[in-house]
Amino acid sequence: MNNQHPVYTLTNECKDCYKCVRHCPVKAIKIENDHASVIAEKCISCGHCVQVCPTNAKCVRTDLEKVKNLFIAKKDVYVSLAPSWRAVFENSAKKMIAILKKLGFKEVSETALGAQEVSIHDAEVLNNMDKGLLISSACPVVVDYIRLYKPQFAKYITPIGSPAKTHARMLKNIYGNDIAVVFIGPCIGKKNEADENDGLIDVSITFEELKFWIADEIGDISQIKKENDYEFVPYSAHEGTLYPINGGMNETIRKTGVNSKVQLMEICTIPALEKAIDNLEPDKLEVPVFVEALACESGCITGPCIASNKASISSISDVMFKLKVRNEIPKKAQTVVECDYSPKAVSNSRYSLEEIQATLKKIGKHSEEDELNCGGCGYSSCRELAVALLDGVAETSMCVSYMRKIAMRKAAAMLRCMPSAIVMVDNNMNILEANDSFMKMFAGDMYEMFKSRPDGMTGAAIDRIVDFPEIFATILKTGKDLHKEHYAIKDRLYDINAFTIEENEIVGAVITDVTQTETTREKISEKAREVISKNISIVQEIACLLGEHMVETETLLNSIANDYDDKEGIK
Repeated sequence: MNNQHPVYTLTNECKDCYKCVRHCPVKAIKIENDHASVIAEKCISCGHCVQVCPTNAKCVRTDLEKVKNLFIAKKDVYVSLAPSWRAVFENSAKKMIAILKKLGFKEVSETALGAQEVSIHDAEVLNNMDKGLLISSACPVVVDYIRLYKPQFAKYITPIGSPAKTHARMLKNIYGNDIAVVFIGPCIGKKNEADENDGLIDVSITFEELKFWIADEIGDISQIKKENDYEFVPYSAHEGTLYPINGGMNETIRKTGVNSKVQLMEICTIPALEKAIDNLEPDKLEVPVFVEALACESGCITGPCIASNKASISSISDVMFKLKVRNEIPKKAQTVVECDYSPKAVSNSRYSLEEIQATLKKIGKHSEEDELNCGGCGYSSCRELAVALLDGVAETSMCVSYMRKIAMRKAAAMLRCMPSAIVMVDNNMNILEANDSFMKMFAGDMYEMFKSRPDGMTGAAIDRIVDFPEIFATILKTGKDLHKEHYAIKDRLYDINAFTIEENEIVGAVITDVTQTETTREKISEKAREVISKNISIVQEIACLLGEHMVETETLLNSIANDYDDKEGIK
């Protein structure tokens, strides 16, 4: 049993876009700290999150090492190759077998052999039914979906193993229970079947894993020459190769032979299945109804790990082209794997209306009118998000409209509190937004009127409000920012920083009235000049006094020196 779930998240790559939540048919995603993780016990491994993740944060568990460990253990390892391989690889059957044997496999067999056994058994069951419902067990994703989310229909699942399990049992019956069987196909759900550890499928790998393995270990497959003697064991499949396409299973059942009263239906995708069985009362069906239910659109050929970009029509054609028709189909299945598909329903928490309403208020939904049900969070309704919040698998930040309101309120609060005037103008030269400081600065007598309006100055023509509309017109035309210092308008001075918000569409400006600042600065400058002037005068007086004193001192010292020389000469 592998402890890691087949689908997981690379946390560092997750960019909180909620796309995985939006596309997950069962909402098995938990958002925590703005990152998505898979809720293993709720996941049905359909792989939609892997396919839609824009950053490749959703990944599929690789099991290549488990396969290689089987080789190391010297096991005879047989391949159960899904019939959709023809839609992926351009190789012939012989070449495909040669490649797989080169990797280390003992023999290669077709999963379609198991599919044929399943169809024979289902046809036998249907022919013995008078009425009622039977749902195919071929798709593990569908089986898990019904058991977890539609448990009331679990008893209508055909109680036999999938084609892969049936094929594994067939191989072990023929070659011995000690062999290992590795399933290779496009399905993630098959990894869950292998994890069941029931002694049938030892490991399941995807076509993507196989392609990586071939490139890493073989490289150039054209070098593989020895392939002429290779064949599928124990023999090639026939009508079972139709299984990977929508309606393929029903076609094999028809070929096997069913009563005319049996109705065969095909349903692809989990949402389509959900709609198909919603409000259905199987016991009221008047005839036997068999549902071939597949989780992937168009069938397995569009599986999450198909590893091919082919158009589905080309893939279907490739599968149908290789169909081999056998003359006679047995009426009795030789290999039947009995399985118990009992319900294992996901437990859903139940909350009171008061709890839901209280949670809705946390995301700004105070009335039904506030519940936009836009789906931006990934949930189909605001109430679904509220329940997810109560379950602890979602965060309030997932509500786009709520976060937008919060952002707008924060921006509005900042604009409102800023002392500088702020205005935004559209390409029609009309005001989109203006804060209170702008209205006070330029509205004049109209200030009270604008303030009383819910939208303030929104919609007003900028040239009717300010005397410098050309600044806005210039930026709208050129896309270049402008800065004006001490911009004189009448008896006022302004510092204007005007800038582009959306090129040629919206411009903004931050305007500061610097008139009082400049007046104060001039007064300070004048006072400084007065102080400097006085200081210079004082310094000049001091210099003069010092100069006169120095002359007197010099005269006195000379006199003393002369007197001293005269006295020395007398001696």
